[in-house]
Amino acid sequence: MSGENDLIKLYSGKILELAADIPRLGRLEAPDASVKKRSPLCGSTVTVDISLKDGVVSDYAQDVKACALGQASASVVGAAIVGQSAEQIQAARDALKAMLKEDGPTPTAPFDGLEVLRPAATYKNRHASILLALDAACEAASQAKESQTA
Repeated sequence: MSGENDLIKLYSGKILELAADIPRLGRLEAPDASVKKRSPLCGSTVTVDISLKDGVVSDYAQDVKACALGQASASVVGAAIVGQSAEQIQAARDALKAMLKEDGPTPTAPFDGLEVLRPAATYKNRHASILLALDAACEAASQAKESQTA
């Protein structure tokens, strides 16, 4: 029963609040890159569209079909990503991964809202869903950057 109570606590009010109000939902009409990522464990998917201008995200949209934890992560990412470079997105993704897997530090601002997901570190089967939005955003930003410099 204690495991079930821990799981209930994991879905805190803040996580549910973030999941209920995901910014930048939808798709962009003409993105520089689009990437869809899927978590094989739970089936959650996130598709992101990114437009870059002068090396930073100028527009972003996301189609999120994920659990509350994946939705909460996408909510923080959607609110923070415009104005960030591909390198900053990569750093946020790496920091989130380290926070979940190694009790590393919280990602730096503007992605520091991901701290709310720290309690999920003990639920390894939830990590992939939490990382989906940043994994997709990293790949999309990298693709967009490459296409603009080619």
